[in-house]
Amino acid sequence: MKVYLDNCSFNRPYDDHSQVIVRIESDAKMVIQEMIQKQEIELVWSFILEYENDKNPFNA
Repeated sequence: MKVYLDNCSFNRPYDDHSQVIVRIESDAKMVIQEMIQKQEIELVWSFILEYENDKNPFNA
């Protein structure tokens, strides 16, 4: 299975977890990330992600 994650999902674990839905979404993203690392699913990328990340004023 192939999955596409937008920038919002990559940043979700760093959001405020005081709301239950944010915590659930963050946990789901981490499970998906683990599945990608185990090669159970495949992450697909797009030029839009590259473009959005290139416009980020903060260096990682």
